[in-house]
Amino acid sequence: MSDVFAALANPSRRELLRLLRERGEQPVQRLADHFDMRRPRLSEHLKVLKDAGLVVEQPVGRQRLYSLRPEPLREVADWLTPYERFWRGRLADLRDVLDEMPDD
Repeated sequence: MSDVFAALANPSRRELLRLLRERGEQPVQRLADHFDMRRPRLSEHLKVLKDAGLVVEQPVGRQRLYSLRPEPLREVADWLTPYERFWRGRLADLRDVLDEMPDD
């Protein structure tokens, strides 16, 4: 799971995942059109995502198509769930305290 967190730490990689989630499988060139970076740098980002298991690469002729593989994100979400519950409880407690305070 640390590879997934490391991959998600970069905003360009998060944007790549968003594009794949919203628009489905795409060739490298179509993904590159959304970024102001050279293709070798984009390929490095895609490799990090692939190594983390977040995307799959499929060669089709001379192109490489990438698609989202969401299962590792589910593992992260499952891991984060207890912390989300913790903070929701804390915020509810804070709301209760603030509701009991006088308005002035």
